[in-house]
Amino acid sequence: MAEDKTILELYRNGEQNQAFNLLVREYGEKLYWHIRTLVLDHDDANDLLQNTYVKAWNSLETFREDAKLYTWLYRIATNEVFTFLNRKKIINFLSISRNEATLERQLAADPNFNGDKVQMSIQKAVAKLPPKQKVVFNLRYWQEMKYEDMAEVLDSSAGSLKASYHHAYQKVVEYIKKDFDMDN
Repeated sequence: MAEDKTILELYRNGEQNQAFNLLVREYGEKLYWHIRTLVLDHDDANDLLQNTYVKAWNSLETFREDAKLYTWLYRIATNEVFTFLNRKKIINFLSISRNEATLERQLAADPNFNGDKVQMSIQKAVAKLPPKQKVVFNLRYWQEMKYEDMAEVLDSSAGSLKASYHHAYQKVVEYIKKDFDMDN
């Protein structure tokens, strides 16, 4: 991507402010929604996005240009999400775990969520997926990322990601069928 080269050139030429602004302008919204679809909460997504920027910025000097900048950023963001979800899982295990009604209330009360019942059902179904399937589903379904790019982000093979997406998709469909009582 031309923007990637421009960001890296600006950074290396000492124009860090311009490089950072371009990085945020080019990838900020995409990264935010990638994170947001995984953690659901707006504030958590913003915090994780900030962490992603800090880690990326501190490591930009060592970025190998054999990878795409956006897949590298997605990998950092995804790792931040995994760390967050694992930490949250431990906290939820030690306290009262979040149930479906709590998730539904959280989505309904969120001013940034403007989805209908189908979207809410999809979000609830995705929230129930194991972390890796959740990421794979979101990257493919919402972000429409190619399997080859997903393989770079997740350090996995495209074939295993296709299988993971298929399993996740089937689980989401089953959940939605039950949610809408379509089997009866």
